[in-house]
Amino acid sequence: MKITPLAADSMGTRSMATLVETRDIKLIVDPGVALAPERFGLPPHPVEIKRMEEHWTAIKNAAKDADILIVTHYHYDHHVPDATEIFKGKIAMLKDPKEHINKSQIARSTKFLKNMAGLPKGIVYTDGKEFTYGGTKIKFSEPMTHGLENRLGYVTEVLVDDGADRFIHTSDVLGPSTTEQTEFIIRENPDTAFIDGPMYFSMQQAIDNLKRIILESDIQKLVIDHHLLRDAHWRKKIEDVFREAEKKGVNILTAAEYAGKENDLLETKRKQLWASDAKK
Repeated sequence: MKITPLAADSMGTRSMATLVETRDIKLIVDPGVALAPERFGLPPHPVEIKRMEEHWTAIKNAAKDADILIVTHYHYDHHVPDATEIFKGKIAMLKDPKEHINKSQIARSTKFLKNMAGLPKGIVYTDGKEFTYGGTKIKFSEPMTHGLENRLGYVTEVLVDDGADRFIHTSDVLGPSTTEQTEFIIRENPDTAFIDGPMYFSMQQAIDNLKRIILESDIQKLVIDHHLLRDAHWRKKIEDVFREAEKKGVNILTAAEYAGKENDLLETKRKQLWASDAKK
């Protein structure tokens, strides 16, 4: 199995877009990218906008050869509702737009499906389901809360198992924050997991749950990105997790590091980027 981060917060944009290739299929989980509309009281810097355009180009190029595009929920950093042309001729695997979904995401999914009409080869709703393509299994969790509770709606975690490797993409669980989110990961026992790290309000729960994953599974590579990488001091925030991983021999990486790149947390640098322009 080949796993390629296409865009991520550690690479300079808000995204969890990931290309997964097995002997049987190519799929992209969450082919979307976005920027924080405001951070430190400032709009996105041109450097961030350029990076977002680069990442969107990478996603579109990868989508050309993909068989399946997966959308785990309808936040704009996980899908681009006005750019549905990437779904033409593909199988669209989508979070159910009517069940376990909040009012905001109902409106977004309705627009998305309208824009997508007639483009995909097929549309399937994925909550709690499994699909098999040759020797590759794609399994979706039951709907999980987007964080600690359901105010922000629900998401689906994704397992891809090709018989040799097991990969989990957590979508937007903020941590993982809850027991249910964590136990899906432990039960499915991945070799590699891409986990959207916590925000400040789910930090302690996530630290405890990440340590559980390290201790109670056979995971080898724990890729932590997305929300946590919007904090320049992210490594310090989860130092207990790093210590536990070191004892067990688990490698903790960002998506950028997994891709062999330097971390470039542009959102955390927004104030400096604008200040640098002001000095010119």
